[in-house]
Amino acid sequence: MSELPLAGITVVSVEQAVAAPFATRQLADLGARVIKVERPGGGDFARRYDTAVLGESSYFVWLNRSKESLTLDLKSARGREVLEQLLSGADVFVQNLAPGAAARLGLAPGELATRFPSLVPCSITGFGSTGPWADRKAYDLLVQCQTGLVSLTGTPEAGARVGVSVADIAAGMYAYTGILTALYTRATTGAVRPVEVSLFEALAEWMNQPAYYTRYSGAQPQRLGTQHATIAPYGAFAAADGKQVLFSVQNEREWAALCEVAFQRPELVDDPRFATSSARVAHREEVNEVVAAWCGGHSSAELARLLDAANIANVGVNDVQEFLDHPVLEGRDRWREVGTPGGPVPALLPPADLGGVTPRMDPVPAVGEHTERILADLGRTPSEIEALRADGVI
Repeated sequence: MSELPLAGITVVSVEQAVAAPFATRQLADLGARVIKVERPGGGDFARRYDTAVLGESSYFVWLNRSKESLTLDLKSARGREVLEQLLSGADVFVQNLAPGAAARLGLAPGELATRFPSLVPCSITGFGSTGPWADRKAYDLLVQCQTGLVSLTGTPEAGARVGVSVADIAAGMYAYTGILTALYTRATTGAVRPVEVSLFEALAEWMNQPAYYTRYSGAQPQRLGTQHATIAPYGAFAAADGKQVLFSVQNEREWAALCEVAFQRPELVDDPRFATSSARVAHREEVNEVVAAWCGGHSSAELARLLDAANIANVGVNDVQEFLDHPVLEGRDRWREVGTPGGPVPALLPPADLGGVTPRMDPVPAVGEHTERILADLGRTPSEIEALRADGVI
């Protein structure tokens, strides 16, 4: 195996919850040394979101493999001294502290640039470090609500939260790519660029299509469950055996194939109510009546066969267990094993495959598991480490 691409890069992260840990885990996957700074005692509060994974939090196990855990009280002078020593040898510093906390600790990007000119700082905030909402706390559902995502998700009767932490995940993804870009810029030009990502602006990027549609059509897309606001037919329909089959028509060629090959009703191809995408959306109820009647006359297996014959993309609607057992994950060998404090568990490989590179899949750390080793590497003696522990600094 070739050396991992980020080997030699050291990341120090004062992180919690989802967004920052997701960004730094992706760096760790590719070989960066990630030192996760946690509170003495409980550590990252995401450790206690649940106990589903052999006594560990499902969030924490997902987000924190291949990291080193150091407990450190950053409100104490000696704790900040240790952090300063770590930062002097680091390439990247990541934090998603509460609004104003980084500045109070002397960890704002401008201050870091003065003391550590080669360090790439990355701040993950709720609504940005400036502006009218800079002092507001944020969490995923709040941001889903503020970007309008909840108004688009759900049924006509009620909006709904997206079932995974999309604002946090989006922010973590953009932080990761921003850090990589900043490291590349530093390597090629010598310039050090601070990175900032807010949960709100990360999810706002994902809202651009409905935003454009709303701005220029005068009405926002409707909430339609599994159906699509601007494409028809598109959604899950019940087969005769009660199972749900999801499929969509993306263009007029597919509509013609659906009518001729699957429905065996070629007269619908040029029916003015259905002939174009806009017409089908305008006559959605009539389209859905045709589709629902056809689906209800066939088993789910028969529907899949007919839709495949018409070259229309289709799938069954999986639950989470069916996803876990998915033949693509098995057939493409996507599962690996990682250690956790409670024992080994399966984990998915990172989605981006780099030719000749095997991602690192090291264990999820216990709280403070690497504290003594890290401090010893910084030159602290056993008696000094014990004194720090006795005083609650670590």
